[in-house]
Amino acid sequence: MLKVGWFTSGRGPGSLALLTAACEAIESGRLPIEIAYVFCNRERGEHEPADRLLDFAVAAGLPVITLSSTLFRRSTGGAPARAGQPLPAWRGEYDRAIWERIQSLGTGTAVLAGYQLIAPELCRHMDLINLHPAAPGGPAGLWQDVIWQLIAGQAEQSGITIFRAIPDLDAGPAISFCRYSLRDEGIDPLWTAARAQAAETLRSEQGEDLALFQEIRRRGASRETPLLLATLAALASRSLRLVDGRPVTADGAPVAALDLTDEVERALDSGR
Repeated sequence: MLKVGWFTSGRGPGSLALLTAACEAIESGRLPIEIAYVFCNRERGEHEPADRLLDFAVAAGLPVITLSSTLFRRSTGGAPARAGQPLPAWRGEYDRAIWERIQSLGTGTAVLAGYQLIAPELCRHMDLINLHPAAPGGPAGLWQDVIWQLIAGQAEQSGITIFRAIPDLDAGPAISFCRYSLRDEGIDPLWTAARAQAAETLRSEQGEDLALFQEIRRRGASRETPLLLATLAALASRSLRLVDGRPVTADGAPVAALDLTDEVERALDSGR
């Protein structure tokens, strides 16, 4: 059985929802994996949503490992990481401290599920899989930035990608993906209303309250959990494997990212 680690910052309800869905799928027999531990970069008492996630993990019988990245940084006198700048040295030291705690647990794969840190050293030891809220070759950046790029480009479709994390942000090889339409009778009137103004004006004046923005986010967010679970199921069945960090078929042949659109849509239709 595939054993995985589960990394999270417990930032909000989405992180808890992902872990809950995975545990439910495991319990029902739909997902034949074992979550060997849940790691959180927040200690209890630092962040209420993280505390709720840790409480859930304990109640589910999952081993919990915590190491506060904030307290670790302060203990080393390190500076916070800055976007667009090299990671400070303490981040490598922090990863090595995590590795000391988990290396004996036998997990060559770990899920980054709402984990807010780049893991420059851990990704050298493990296959860390992460999610990007766009299809392969699609917009880069945070999910908010992705949506505004989709609106500016009047995109007809988008998607979600599961990729292997590397030290460079969102730059690792794609493992799996799904696509979904941004054009149908439910969303077309929102596009029509939005075309009256430039995307930059919509962003500055309406922001995330824009109905089109919210609908694109809803369509993407609803597919994140089904795609992650379908990807883990493929890895567990060994129909998809990672060799030297890149996807291969069961017989070891290199393969492009696995298109799991049909599986994701079936899961949505069934309410899972």
